[in-house]
Amino acid sequence: MDTQFLNTFVHVVDRGSMAAAARYLNITPAAVAQQIRTLERELGAPLIARAGRTVCVTEPGARILQRARDLLRDVADLRSVANDRALSGELRLGACPTALAGMLPDVLARMVNVLPQINVFIKPGYSAELYADVERGELDAAIVLQAPFALPKTCDWEVLREEPLIVLAPQHLAHRDPHALLAEEPLIRYDRHQWGGRQADDYLRRVGIVPRERFELNALNAIAVMVDRGLGVSLVPDWQQPWPAGLRLARLPLPEPAEPRRIGIVWSTASVRSRLVAALREQCRTAARAPARDEGAVSE
Repeated sequence: MDTQFLNTFVHVVDRGSMAAAARYLNITPAAVAQQIRTLERELGAPLIARAGRTVCVTEPGARILQRARDLLRDVADLRSVANDRALSGELRLGACPTALAGMLPDVLARMVNVLPQINVFIKPGYSAELYADVERGELDAAIVLQAPFALPKTCDWEVLREEPLIVLAPQHLAHRDPHALLAEEPLIRYDRHQWGGRQADDYLRRVGIVPRERFELNALNAIAVMVDRGLGVSLVPDWQQPWPAGLRLARLPLPEPAEPRRIGIVWSTASVRSRLVAALREQCRTAARAPARDEGAVSE
């Protein structure tokens, strides 16, 4: 069986038509159709149902689709292992919401510039689930929050960025004491079910502040907009830009030391794509050292 035919099948399913797959693969639609027919004959089952210009996957096709993806990824791994002179293949990467919008685009821009032959599969998710994916070997690495537990021996971790807790307040309250704001103004709480939210809750408990809670959510950009609209203040990590544009906010440092939120990269030490992971880590370090762009969204 030609794995290229499997690759064509996966692209037809993903793009919804043979014409779209042909454009992506840079072959003719007739060649795509011929490869699909050959694959169907070899497997003894119809894989694609044609409906005018579009297609849909059949039940037998759906059953083999994930196995086909896994097989193609394994073939790419074999190429990477066999070829020590070039970095190529697919890197499977996870990213928590903050990293997905903040650090990751710059990292990927650097990666593609330095290693144009690589492909990167990106899985968004919360840090806890991404750690589990890396541990199971489903992801090679993930840019996540630092875990509040010890990592297994099959994984390693490197911190890239520290984000101190700040009080986020409307600009007209910038002159107020941060602790007074947390005690007297309605609080838009960063979700205590998330690791960053627990750090904020721990700080409030440590300094003896019982806030007037109004909202609780796990969406930092939404919290920033709600503060701008005068719905309250918040205790959040000073997360990486970009922030929502046009907001008039004050970012007030805390009067007492607080444990920062740390963002870094966790990776599987058993991954066959260890050289790609090493290249990713280098680009992450470079992006973390780069000066932050001024988005003009908030003021100090």
